Amino acid sequence: MERSEAMEPLPSATTEIPDSVEIASKPKRVPMRRLGTGSKGQKISIITNHFKVGYTNTGGHFFHYSIALFYEDGRPVEAKGIGRKLIDKVYETYESELGNKTFAYDGEKSLFTVGPLPRNKLEYTVVLDSVSSKSLELGTNKRANFEFRAKENGNGSPNANGSPHEGDRKRLRRAPQSKSFRVDISFAAKIPIQAIASALRGQDSENSQEALRVLDIILRQHAAKEGCLLVRQSFFKPEDKNYVDLGGGVLACRGSHSSFRATQGGLSLNMDGSTTTIVQPGPLVDFLIANQNVRDPFQLDWTKAKRTIKNLRIKVPTSNLEYRIVGLSDSPCREQTFSLKARGSKDENIDDQMVEMTVYDYFVNHHGRELRYSADLPCINVGKPKRPAYFPIEHCSLVPLQRYTKALTVHQRSNLVERSRQKPQEKMSNLTETMRSNNYSADPMLRSCGISIQSQFTQVEGRVLTTPKLKVGNGEDLFPRNGRWSFNNKKFVEATKIGPWAVANFSARCDVRTLCRDLARVGETKGILIDPPVNVFEENPQFRRAPPPIRVEKMFEQMMPEFPKGPPHFILCLLPERKNCDIYGPWKKKNLADFGIFNQCLSPMRVNDQYLTNLLLKINAKLGGLNSILSAEPSRGLPVVSSNPTMIFGMDVSHGSPGHSDVPSIAAVVGSRQWPLVSRYRASVRSQSPKVEMIDSLFKPGPGDEDTGIVRLLIAHDIQYSVLSRELLLDFYTSSGQRKPSQIVIFRDGVSESQFNQVLNIELDQIIEACKFLDEKWSPKFTVIVAQKNHHTKFFKAGSPDNVPPGTVIDTQVCHPHNNDFYMCAHAGMIGTTRPTHYHVLFDDIGFTADDLQELIHSLSYVYQRSTTAISIVSPVRYAHLAATQVSMFVKFEEMSETSSSHGGLTSVGAPPVPELPRLHKNVCASMFFC
Repeated sequence: MERSEAMEPLPSATTEIPDSVEIASKPKRVPMRRLGTGSKGQKISIITNHFKVGYTNTGGHFFHYSIALFYEDGRPVEAKGIGRKLIDKVYETYESELGNKTFAYDGEKSLFTVGPLPRNKLEYTVVLDSVSSKSLELGTNKRANFEFRAKENGNGSPNANGSPHEGDRKRLRRAPQSKSFRVDISFAAKIPIQAIASALRGQDSENSQEALRVLDIILRQHAAKEGCLLVRQSFFKPEDKNYVDLGGGVLACRGSHSSFRATQGGLSLNMDGSTTTIVQPGPLVDFLIANQNVRDPFQLDWTKAKRTIKNLRIKVPTSNLEYRIVGLSDSPCREQTFSLKARGSKDENIDDQMVEMTVYDYFVNHHGRELRYSADLPCINVGKPKRPAYFPIEHCSLVPLQRYTKALTVHQRSNLVERSRQKPQEKMSNLTETMRSNNYSADPMLRSCGISIQSQFTQVEGRVLTTPKLKVGNGEDLFPRNGRWSFNNKKFVEATKIGPWAVANFSARCDVRTLCRDLARVGETKGILIDPPVNVFEENPQFRRAPPPIRVEKMFEQMMPEFPKGPPHFILCLLPERKNCDIYGPWKKKNLADFGIFNQCLSPMRVNDQYLTNLLLKINAKLGGLNSILSAEPSRGLPVVSSNPTMIFGMDVSHGSPGHSDVPSIAAVVGSRQWPLVSRYRASVRSQSPKVEMIDSLFKPGPGDEDTGIVRLLIAHDIQYSVLSRELLLDFYTSSGQRKPSQIVIFRDGVSESQFNQVLNIELDQIIEACKFLDEKWSPKFTVIVAQKNHHTKFFKAGSPDNVPPGTVIDTQVCHPHNNDFYMCAHAGMIGTTRPTHYHVLFDDIGFTADDLQELIHSLSYVYQRSTTAISIVSPVRYAHLAATQVSMFVKFEEMSETSSSHGGLTSVGAPPVPELPRLHKNVCASMFFC
């Protein structure tokens, strides 16, 4: 794209506005192509978890067929799980009528074959034997009988006279209790298998993407036949050796990820370990007792239980069928009634033949089932809204391999992380075994399209970049080793002074006076002057059981009279719980939004000098200091960004936890300040519509802008804009000696490849508009980079049990065939196997070389002020995530009513208003409060 097209200025108040057609026809940016690879660094031999794929081009086509499932009355089948079973049985029974074609079915509406089926339209009537029609909707494994009817263009028939063959008559037999389905298979499209070769040449097209998707669907079909739980391209086998107990009735289930990738080295199969969480199979009541950590079912919170078990599948001993839980009964088992047709009644429409009976009486007296404790507990409802069906809870057992999608507790999450870790050698061994057991070479569908997969890991060449030199206090240089450094006998490069300050102790058990003396002692060694605290405020015991906001309010009522001239400069807050303390969110809001007080929370369990040093790293950064910087920053030695005023953005969006899909998402943008520094940042945070990944508040009007002509013009033509990026641009200008950035580097986290175009054409456009709003003649150059951690490529050091060294970069062989991407392991993987960050350079009119950009990204992993290690992703992105997480805790969104007022929050069309987050106080808004 030409520069003039990307930076076309906004119209002034006197300029004629172009019509919407002209605006819509503006050329769209697309991800840039690779211009070259890097050469700096020491070469290293690396093994990766990509397995080379042999591909014999058959010159044929994948044929795509649309699948439609209906009940016999014509209603579409909406229940999940049954489709794959029906299609499998259709193929199993009528292989010859299907032309002996193997197929790949996605489990929903698409089926693929190599070569065409005998007809463009096929119709089957499938009869499934069942005692309960409900079980059919759940896709239970029951014996099936089939009625076959083939049509071509709607007029075909099985034989010349239209009557079924003798073999088909046998298939027409129906069990006394059964349910009939209709399966329609219709031709939709054909995809040339040659498109796989096009993808390898970097010729992206809809066909090449669809062809690779078909190969992934083949892998899913392969796993489904083995009885695996399918989670996108991750597969989990029902084997006890794969389960790890996380507590609370939740298991971690180990499995594998498999997907085909087009790379510079050809087609490869990317295989990795994968973990998901499932519910503990077995008695439902045992799961609930463990989940709520109570002694017996009579202590259960049934409101919480209802949310937890909804949509889980159970089996009952009376029928041995599966049912899906829809809710709980309103009354306990001994009181919950239902209508039962009296014995001997022949006309089910006669009301006086129906009798009311309790669920308890039905199971105990009619079926002779013993109920030991269910009489006074709610029943499990597996029916429909107008036709409930109840079972006593003690007769319900959870079936295996059901995902647990609710938010994990802190204990469960830490257990999951701990149990999921694997050393490099262990991971390689497991992947080798998984590759052997999958036996993809025997898959008929893969064979039919000419695919073969090697069993050896792919070898690639990497480079280890030179570790950047740091500068600490007194102008002293610091040389990190293996991605780590220490502040022993070192001072911070810019140390602050703390005072006046106070301690707020929320019932934490510790010697507060000794803690304060030790903090001052260690702070002095780092160059921080810490006066004694004005006072230590102990929480009033009578408020310890009060709601968290009340506890915080009462603490401030106790503190503020001690500071008649204004709030303290800093508060050290002692919390009773180490993680996820309920006080944390209200406390941060009170300090940062209401009073503008710098603060640091801690839970003083095991306090030593190293702990206090780590604490002071955060405190010093929050109060405006710097712990260490790159030696190249003050000397302007960084490539490209030091030669011209350059601003660095980090952007991220955090979404609600599992189980809270309606919670607003939080968008955070951090921007560098005080150029030529790249170590100091400011954050801007906003709420937006739930689950929306694109940041929609980068350029919208802020308070006081409404009177300008340009704003009136923008509003008149519905061009959206805001202060999110604008306030960061203004801060850079004021903090960098009245310089506007001539270059802006944007790091974006959390987006998938399918969203790259949106980043380029929505988010980048908004930032350009923000620049134009401040100065119509200002056209900075941009570089846009997406940083991905959520991928499955791993690297192993050849011939060594250790992780690859920090600074390892790979930009050949396993990268995209033509897009500008590379992998970097900037940090030292001390536990488990290193997860590299996958960087995608989408746009670059600044003109970085591959070496310059990789050196900058490597350096930005060393400016994270909270730690003394290089981190796995550039610091601006990590800061954006921290800012979004901390500010989101200001408000408990999950407790908000859907009718909460917006006050300027962002909304989607037709969606309820999104509550706006409290704004940071002016005293702290420019600080690194998120550290």
